[in-house]
Amino acid sequence: MDIVSAIKERLSHLRPSEQKVAKVILSDVSYAASASINELADKAGTSHTSITRLAKALECKNVRELKLKLAQSAAVGERFNSTKQVEKKDIPAIYQAIHDILEINAGLITDETIQQASNVINAAGHTLIFGVGGGSTVMAQECHYRLFRLDLRSNAYSDPMLMRMTAATVDTDDVVICLSLGGVSPDVQVAAKIAKEYGAHVVAICPEGPLADLADVHLSIETHETDYIFKPSASRYVMLAAIDILASELAIKNQRKSREKLRRLKVHLDEHRDSSDRLPLGD
Repeated sequence: MDIVSAIKERLSHLRPSEQKVAKVILSDVSYAASASINELADKAGTSHTSITRLAKALECKNVRELKLKLAQSAAVGERFNSTKQVEKKDIPAIYQAIHDILEINAGLITDETIQQASNVINAAGHTLIFGVGGGSTVMAQECHYRLFRLDLRSNAYSDPMLMRMTAATVDTDDVVICLSLGGVSPDVQVAAKIAKEYGAHVVAICPEGPLADLADVHLSIETHETDYIFKPSASRYVMLAAIDILASELAIKNQRKSREKLRRLKVHLDEHRDSSDRLPLGD
């Protein structure tokens, strides 16, 4: 249960004394989670009974369960629970956030690990790319787009059941590329374990964490989220950069085949667009 949403939805239907407690909770969820029942009652100017009734009205067994749910909600972070008006960031600040996160990550991926990753992918019969969630789903598709044009057979999957199924069909010369901005992605981790069970290599692009620990080759990234919650995560650009680094190395390793595939793409895209030689290649 999202206890904060439950309180907001039922606020107008509560008794006046219960509303006082509810408003104290909403004003500072962290305080309400840690305060004693006496402190909470005193701050709300009401009785212990009102707090107990509020817990029941919110379908909690008792005040202890209410405080547990408040603690879980507080763990999300004050920047999500706060009611303060947030000032809009200027456009240059958006660019700066992207620049800053790329600076943090510059040099994290070493030439040695890129060589290891590109060698196993280059030798693979088939490369499966796994990523779930808003960012990693798109990045899995992006990674597939980078590889197929280099004459590397690949497919991207974001459905958890399809990831498990395809992981169970791998051969020992196949590779699974796992993408996660958080480094903790249960569905991707399970699929990676299945693939490893059947002998496939696992390459992970993610921060340190459970997924990185599973990988045969780990391309490390770091994420950094600010208090400005209304801007999409700049960390997406870090994963995109890691994919570009990997794709560039694979293209260099297969220059003859890569150049020919890219030439064919260019011929037919220019024919379709009837336009400049310097437009992006299929983007």
